[in-house]
Amino acid sequence: MASWVRSAVMVLAMVLLPMMVESYVRHYKFTVVMKNFTRLCESKAMVTINGKFPGPTLYAREDDSVVVQLVNKVPHNITIHWHGIRQLRTGWSDGPAYITQCPIQTGHSYTYKFNVTGQRGTLLWHAHITWLRATVHGAIVILPKHGVPYPFPKPDYEKIIVLGEWWKSDVDAVMNQWMQTGLPPNVSDAHTINGYPGPVPNCSTSKGSTLHVEPGKTYLLRIINAALNEELFFKIARHQFTVVEVDACYVKPFKTRTIYIAPGQTTNALFTADQKPGKYLMAISPFMDTIVAIDNQTATGTVRYKSIESYTPTTLTTLPAANATPATNSFIESLRSLNSAKYPALVPLKIDHSLLFVAGVGVNNCSTCVNGSRVVAGINNVTFVMPDTALLQAHYYHISGVFTRDFPGKPLTPYNYTGVTNLTSMQITTGTKVYPLKYNSTVQVVMQGNSVIAPESHPIHLHGFNFFIVGKGVGNFDPVNDPKNFNLVDPVERNTLNIPTSGWTAIRFRADNPGVWFLHCHLEVHTTWGLKMAFLVENGKGPNESLIPPPKDLPTC
Repeated sequence: MASWVRSAVMVLAMVLLPMMVESYVRHYKFTVVMKNFTRLCESKAMVTINGKFPGPTLYAREDDSVVVQLVNKVPHNITIHWHGIRQLRTGWSDGPAYITQCPIQTGHSYTYKFNVTGQRGTLLWHAHITWLRATVHGAIVILPKHGVPYPFPKPDYEKIIVLGEWWKSDVDAVMNQWMQTGLPPNVSDAHTINGYPGPVPNCSTSKGSTLHVEPGKTYLLRIINAALNEELFFKIARHQFTVVEVDACYVKPFKTRTIYIAPGQTTNALFTADQKPGKYLMAISPFMDTIVAIDNQTATGTVRYKSIESYTPTTLTTLPAANATPATNSFIESLRSLNSAKYPALVPLKIDHSLLFVAGVGVNNCSTCVNGSRVVAGINNVTFVMPDTALLQAHYYHISGVFTRDFPGKPLTPYNYTGVTNLTSMQITTGTKVYPLKYNSTVQVVMQGNSVIAPESHPIHLHGFNFFIVGKGVGNFDPVNDPKNFNLVDPVERNTLNIPTSGWTAIRFRADNPGVWFLHCHLEVHTTWGLKMAFLVENGKGPNESLIPPPKDLPTC
């Protein structure tokens, strides 16, 4: 080869190689299969992805494309939601059943395709139909672009910790209990850390997850709450965490000994093995600061330093009380965006839509239920009715009669949300309603909890967007005085917020993603009861601001 040809090839390689390694197409195959698992000394067949629990981790880098072929080999309909992925213009791959797609039926397949645009950190994927996400879930790890460092000290190792719940019975049977009786479903039988509950009474073979560490090394823990219905505390005996990210958004680092994390939320924390070599308890327990029933079991695992004797005793720890509201407030109020030149906090300052969404439960008549009534839930006194045709398909193809565009932006009948109310009825209306938004409009939503029947905190997830949490408080939101205390400089950016018990949380976001986007409580029991709605974001100008056409293999209802 002539020297000039070799030189040209070398120059071309130097130009193309960075382009080649900058982004990839990541291919995965998720096969939905039944698999027997034994926990708490009892076995059951359950729905899994590739026979794993928790399921396989999906790895990508910022700006990669992801292609996941999902093949359904179980006698259940299935969809997968890529929780926290923005899905810019690719709503067909978002996953919530009957919102963006019809379910994937037994013996059928569907290929999810989406780009990881401008995101890096830890997210999760999970089933988004009935209660199947109890066993169908896993981690999403998005690494920074090649050559881009973390904005915190580089860890020596990274570990994934998935928190969950376990039922001895079939989870869909638990859900159907409410459908048949109208009574709240049974709580879980155990919590789990990476699929294991740890030692429990009356089952000598029950074991816990072990995290092996080397003395002096620093680990980035990618912590995911995949539980169905419970907010959790997480601790490791004698060790401290430095929180550096939540919901795939970097935060100003802060130190804590207790991590609070709600269903659907993720937290990245640095943890250094800086104690005397030994075994240390790793544990989770539930948070609930009201009268609602919970699974009060503590799940445990072990942090084990390498090269110690097997009979070394385990150092124990004390977890916060179940109603330790100050512990949750301390954690939530410590979260701040980096708001740096590279990672700015682009908080909308001018608001086009100012909404008040009151979330709570009610009681509707039910002739077949035990007490002649059924507990339901809703937003602004509307319990969402799932359609038979996916909302996004109805929107795209202009199919009438599937939904209406009149979701109320505030309660139609205001009342004292968190005090003694003047409500004459606890009944909630029903409907399949969306709230329309023009492309690129700015939105403020105050999520207000209420005290009707059973006040409690709600983790609320918004599909298709990140948002900034600009304020929170206890009691009723004051539209005159509370905004004066909003943080518009460095509020934390998330995809799943927390409404405090009998309180409120305010968020802001820009509607820069066309499509139909679900907003719902991430307590599965409340979603089942109807605490959900959807935003419809219209197309903008031109193809880059418009929803892409549906794929040819999109499932049909």
